Amino acid sequence: MASVDAGRGQRPPHAISLADKLGDFTEYWQPRTVAEFNGHDIMVVKAKGEFVWHKHDETDDLFLVLRGRLVIQLRDGDVELGPGELFVVPKGVEHRPVAAEEVHIMLIEPRGTPNTGDPATAQPRRVL
Repeated sequence: MASVDAGRGQRPPHAISLADKLGDFTEYWQPRTVAEFNGHDIMVVKAKGEFVWHKHDETDDLFLVLRGRLVIQLRDGDVELGPGELFVVPKGVEHRPVAAEEVHIMLIEPRGTPNTGDPATAQPRRVL
């Protein structure tokens, strides 16, 4: 994680290259935490195909497309996103991300939020 507190044995401050972090893995639908912000994980994820229908009862879900195209399916319609576009799914709203081709996404969620909405089926927290 990047830190600005170099005086206590931490690394000196540095920028985080999202492209470099995305180059560190190939798996789909397995978010990687690249930084922390006020109790939230800032994550990158590669996606292709359909994710599961799910919801988050306690938190909104933010998707920012970095590369490619993503469709957020909602029960009452779809939201299509391209590079540089973001969408926030309100808490409690069922949704399913879908990517016809590989897409790179940045997510910001409270630390510990299960990506499937259910801790029993969620991916483990992975930190790059």
